[in-house]
Amino acid sequence: MVRHPRVKSVSAATVGGVDVTFSFSGELFEWEGQGAWFFVTLPRDLAEDIRDLELPRRGFGSVKVKVRTGGSEWQTSLFPDRKSGSYLLPVKKAIRRAEGIDEGDLVDFEIDLTVA
Repeated sequence: MVRHPRVKSVSAATVGGVDVTFSFSGELFEWEGQGAWFFVTLPRDLAEDIRDLELPRRGFGSVKVKVRTGGSEWQTSLFPDRKSGSYLLPVKKAIRRAEGIDEGDLVDFEIDLTVA
């Protein structure tokens, strides 16, 4: 088990690959660009651990994940962010509404990754 200062738990189980679950809290913020995109920046040490995993990369170096917060679950991608040296987790409007979260809120998340 790996521990992070702002990460609650990390666990892994093998079933035809390794499923890794990370739990962390992050502050929701609105992107300073066109559109109303909202993100959470992953803790930097968590991002380093994700980069160390043998994960398939998608467009823009993104990583496919399953995410949970409150009673909501969805699939999305983590996007590398050069400014923070971490990854950004997009949180779509339907999730923000369902969970009653808004810019500046500290939100608990779990993300699942599958390592081949």
